[in-house]
Amino acid sequence: MVRVAEVVGRTLVACGVDHVFGVVGSGNFHVTGAMIDAGARFVAARHEGGAATMADGYARTAGAPAALTVHQGCGLTNALTGIAEAAKSRTPLVVLAPEAVTLTSNFHVDQEALAYAVGAVPLRITDPATAAEETAAAVAMACHERRTVVLNLPLVVLDAEVEETPLPGPSVPPPARAVAQGDLERLTAAVRAARRPVFVAGRGARSGPARDALVALADTSGALLATSAVAKGLFHDQPWSLDVSGGFSSPLAAELIAGADLVVGWGCALNMWTMRHGRLIGPGATVVQVDDTPEALGMHRELSFGVVGDVAATARGVERLLGSHRSEGYRSAELRERLDTGLRWRDVPYTDTSDGERIDPRTLTSALDDLLPRERVVAVDSGNFMGYPAMYLEVPDEQGFCFTQAFQSIGLGLATAIGAALARPDRLPVAALGDGGALMGAAELDTVRRLGLPMVVVVYNDDAYGAEVHHFTGEDHATVTFPPTDIAAVGAGYGFEAVTVRGVQDLAPVRAWLEGPRDRPLLIDAKVVADEPAWWLAEAFGH
Repeated sequence: MVRVAEVVGRTLVACGVDHVFGVVGSGNFHVTGAMIDAGARFVAARHEGGAATMADGYARTAGAPAALTVHQGCGLTNALTGIAEAAKSRTPLVVLAPEAVTLTSNFHVDQEALAYAVGAVPLRITDPATAAEETAAAVAMACHERRTVVLNLPLVVLDAEVEETPLPGPSVPPPARAVAQGDLERLTAAVRAARRPVFVAGRGARSGPARDALVALADTSGALLATSAVAKGLFHDQPWSLDVSGGFSSPLAAELIAGADLVVGWGCALNMWTMRHGRLIGPGATVVQVDDTPEALGMHRELSFGVVGDVAATARGVERLLGSHRSEGYRSAELRERLDTGLRWRDVPYTDTSDGERIDPRTLTSALDDLLPRERVVAVDSGNFMGYPAMYLEVPDEQGFCFTQAFQSIGLGLATAIGAALARPDRLPVAALGDGGALMGAAELDTVRRLGLPMVVVVYNDDAYGAEVHHFTGEDHATVTFPPTDIAAVGAGYGFEAVTVRGVQDLAPVRAWLEGPRDRPLLIDAKVVADEPAWWLAEAFGH
């Protein structure tokens, strides 16, 4: 006989979940231990909110499901912001949520309602005899439907004993959704007719097969390639890539996207961020969205038409129907020269506002881009600063950028970087944070140090919630500004090497750390110029 907790834990690992993040208490002690005994890696966080985002960042970067394990009641509520981010991002994540069903328990809350409230899918182990099957079904839903599942584990069921039986294994993914022939022909006709096509790839295109199919179709049709922020790096090595479409677009990229006569969103919502509230869609442009989820089509904007289908399969289908058709499309020798000399933000002139006490964040980030190894994985928190690392730090591919911004919560960046770092241990992890988010998530500095991650944490420190300072111009900012904080000292207290940067000359210790053994993580407390508003957040308030 074995406990149901053991059955649940072993089944998760048998179904392919090999990383579990969390904070262990009485209710989840045995189920977590069962996963460890079955071969999963357990990563202990200092707060359930951090654990949830670590699991999210790991799953996004690894392209594999992860698990979050929490205590009943308060452990789940502590994790809700991270769970909401994962759910909004359709991250394949299973939350192990022991459940106090007795109304008089201090830990009792309506966990099913909490899951619904943040967009996750609530499931429950209902019977000891079916625990393995119900657990396997939760993993299958997380993986094949790209959902965040809160698997409620009633304590009375979790502690029950059952006969030991063979465990189910990973489920077979369903076949890719077939594209209707009429939709395929309509999209092919639009691509054939286009003279200035732009393809914008999103989260649904973050795979090798999808990337390869889109590159091939773009080469055939003369399309320029762009991504949403979450897919940054997907076309990094492509000569006709515009990088990110939206608020992070360079002026040249924005000009070219707005000049397109055909915009196709491939696994991309084409939302207000990616299309700058529609300003990147030119007059008369044909707008198409390809997605394997029918309800996603047209959710954020009016379309010329939508196509229900898998990104890779749809792109290959269009390529096949085009046959021998080839078009120069948007591509020309003149444009090639413009892209080579003016696409990157590094190529856009600016006035350096560094003053000796504070460094211009553009100057800081450009210098870091030169210093840090190319093989990196960058995670960015939310805030007024966030565009600088997103725009100025290059990444080698889509696994080099982890962007947990669907809920627009600050404080998730450090935990995001931890999860991404564990998914890509071959790369240098870089966490780009504002001072507000850094202090919100500071407890996980201990996790970085404890795991021995050779991480670079860059804090863009303007001693304020900068987005609010710049949004509420002319008003009293006492509620959103703070006395100077020595975040370098905070990092040192957690065991980091730490440096305070006020100018590029202060980056010498960064170079020395990179050349050394990197046996301790590095925190850069960058005192940044605070008078630059973020145009990418100018319209964010109220949404």
